[in-house]
Amino acid sequence: MAGSVGAAPRVGVLALQGDFREHLSVLRSLGADAVPVRRPEEIADLDGLVIPGGESSVMDKLSRAFGLAEPLKSAIAAGLPVYGTCAGLIMLADTVLDAITGQQTLGGLPISVRRNAFGNQIDSFETDLAIPELGDPAVHAVFIRAPVVEAVEDGVTVLAQLDDGRIVAVESQNLLGTAFHPEVTGDTRFHQYFLQKVRDRVVLPAD
Repeated sequence: MAGSVGAAPRVGVLALQGDFREHLSVLRSLGADAVPVRRPEEIADLDGLVIPGGESSVMDKLSRAFGLAEPLKSAIAAGLPVYGTCAGLIMLADTVLDAITGQQTLGGLPISVRRNAFGNQIDSFETDLAIPELGDPAVHAVFIRAPVVEAVEDGVTVLAQLDDGRIVAVESQNLLGTAFHPEVTGDTRFHQYFLQKVRDRVVLPAD
């Protein structure tokens, strides 16, 4: 574990593809030591990781090509806090219902997601979501070619749903995922929520 009590948590943002710069900016504004991650050796120094939005199939191919996929899977299994947004949520899902041929995920979240959940005619939209864990006011959520969670297994907490019941935010142990993009709205509560998970793990006493 990289961090120490009182130190700024070192949080990586997977920077192979997608909107990683926005996440780095938000995390730094909240006091984290936020760094881009592109090489396997950078993973061991992290207290937490964000997987940004982008194109999940491209992110999958690049993570394997750069040798990141297996170390990331190991880190997730060992309890590294990870937050995935949009494509990042897909990367954390155990099952992708409409994966392209050969597409893989890092896994860890016992959920099933659908990549192209809203169809080409509704690629992007915005709505307000009531999320009790984050308090008031409602979270203004921006969906950009977003996935949706179609099934969850035991141990998964549903944090947010659309009016029609479709699940768009979940957490399970060290993993957090949203189908939308909190990094673009100026509302930092999801990042704060994630950083608290990171800090809680950093300060836990060793066994």
